[in-house]
Amino acid sequence: MQYPKQVKIVEVGPRDGLQNEKEFVPTEVKVELVNRLSQAGMVNVEAASFVSPKWVPQMADSAEVMAQITRRLGTIYSALTPNLKGFEAALAAKADEVVIFGAASEAFSQKNINCSIAESIDRFIPVAEAALAAGLRLRASISCALGCPYQGEVPISAVEDVVRRMQALGVQEFDIADTIGVGTPQRVYEVMSAVVPIVGVKHVAGHFHDTYGQALPNILAAMQAGVSIFHSSVAGLGGCPYAKGATGNVATEDVLYMLHGMGIETGIDLEQVVDAGDFISQFLKRDNSSRVGRALLNKRTCA
Repeated sequence: MQYPKQVKIVEVGPRDGLQNEKEFVPTEVKVELVNRLSQAGMVNVEAASFVSPKWVPQMADSAEVMAQITRRLGTIYSALTPNLKGFEAALAAKADEVVIFGAASEAFSQKNINCSIAESIDRFIPVAEAALAAGLRLRASISCALGCPYQGEVPISAVEDVVRRMQALGVQEFDIADTIGVGTPQRVYEVMSAVVPIVGVKHVAGHFHDTYGQALPNILAAMQAGVSIFHSSVAGLGGCPYAKGATGNVATEDVLYMLHGMGIETGIDLEQVVDAGDFISQFLKRDNSSRVGRALLNKRTCA
């Protein structure tokens, strides 16, 4: 089986992982987390979200976080931007990349943002134009690409349609997201194999949640389709507010352990990521959701 020799990890813990926390995480803790992750060798950290504090209060200090982090040369610091106001804030905060988003599920789009998929993507036209004009990288996240909490199965043709619409906006990287973690390897391989010919294999990323314990095998399936960019969240932080019981993104530590064990290069220091996961887990006063993180921490105490 042919796998990539090198994989790019997009660390989403500071944004996707923390955004649903009920208790506000202080700015200095977010800054420390981002710094620890970039120092570990992360080449892309999703650090902020410029959305209305009314809807996502946890991200209200995104400008402060972006101003206070220690920027590592070679690391892309990304920000979610739902509209032009959010983009302008991201630009002022010196984000390297802006992220727009849409769903592959019509039912999810209607229930989540009260408009059709086509309408939701049209709203991003000014954001995309502004981002490209400013010379920023433009990434798009396509949620519910492997299943929806409202309609169930999502046709591959629907994923292809959203990818083409995003491509027309000038998107440079496409996140195929299993938002509720229901995907299984065969379906992942089929979806990725359908998307890759549209935009090119170097522009496709896998974003897998581990609700049903399928994230690691799904990453393997995506790699079999040629994909070499994956999102993960330190300590398995996160969840989906739209899917009851949905867990966070696959833990970065678990992904790194698997990839390094396969001889696949990431450029990331696993032990430093374990430290970062322990740091944020202790602050949140909860168990570390990464099995590898827990195992390596236990190994240290037993040594």
